Amino acid sequence: MVSTTEMQALATQVRRDILRMVHAVQSGHVGGSLGCADFITALYTSVLKHDPANFSIEGHGQDMFFLSNGHISAAWYSVLARTGYFPVKELATFRKLNTRLQGHPTPAEHLPGVRVASGSLGQGLSVGIGAALAKRLNNDPTLVYTLHGDGELQEGQIWEAAMFAAGRKVDNIIATIDYNGKQIDGPVDVVMPLGNLRAKWEAFDWIVLEMDGHNFDDILSTMEKAKEMTGKGKPIVILMHSHMGQGVDFMVDKHQWHGSPPSNKELEMALGQLDETLGDY
Repeated sequence: MVSTTEMQALATQVRRDILRMVHAVQSGHVGGSLGCADFITALYTSVLKHDPANFSIEGHGQDMFFLSNGHISAAWYSVLARTGYFPVKELATFRKLNTRLQGHPTPAEHLPGVRVASGSLGQGLSVGIGAALAKRLNNDPTLVYTLHGDGELQEGQIWEAAMFAAGRKVDNIIATIDYNGKQIDGPVDVVMPLGNLRAKWEAFDWIVLEMDGHNFDDILSTMEKAKEMTGKGKPIVILMHSHMGQGVDFMVDKHQWHGSPPSNKELEMALGQLDETLGDY
C-alpha cells in the first residue's frame, strides 16, 4: 500500500496522461476517464492483490479486475503502465494503427492487465461473476472486482447478472458503479432515470455500500469494508459518487466531455491545472 499523498500524485499524472493520449489522436473519452482516475489508482496501488510481473489471463491466486465501461480505457491504461504492467512510453501509441492500446480494451492484443474485451456495455458483470465462480471451483480465495458506468445500468443484462449472483450466492465479487449522473447524451435522469439505485440493488439482495470516488481515505476504507463482507453469502456493490471530468474545472459535471477530445488550447488549459508529478511519457 502507498500513502494517500503518493496516490494523489499518481492520479494527477494519470489525468495528464488521459488528456494527452486523447488529444494526440483526437479520439477517446476524457470525461469518465478523469472521473475514475482516483478509484483506479487506489485499486491498483492499495486494494488489489496482484503481481504485474506475473500477469495471467486465468488470474489464479490474484485478484481480478474487469473494466466493464471499456470506453474509459485511457485511465486504465495509464494506471496499468504506471504500476508496472507495460512500459509507460507505450501510452504514446493509444488508439493508433497496430497498437496494443485499442480504444476499447481487448485481450486479442495480449496487453498485460486485460483479460476480456469491453466497451459493449452491460457485459462486465456477467464476466466478473463467471470469473468469481471459477475461483470458487478452484478453491481460490482471491476476489473479483468490476467497474461500471451508471448509464450502463440501463442495460438489461446487468440486472440479469445481478439476479443470478444473488441467487447463486456469489460472495467473492465486488462491483463498483461510477455514479456521476452523466452519460453521452445528457444527464442519466433525463436519458433513462435509474430511480433509487440503493433500493434497487438491495431488492436484488446485494450488499450496498457508498463512497466518495475522489476521497482516497473514503475509497480505501470502503473497499476494506467491502472485502470484510465477502464470503458472507451475498455479492457486494459500491455506489461511487464521482464527477465526470474531475480535475479540470471546465470539464467537471459536463456530459459533453464524455467522448470529446480537447483542442490544443483546451489541452493547454487543462494541463495547466494538473502538475506533472511523475513525468510525462
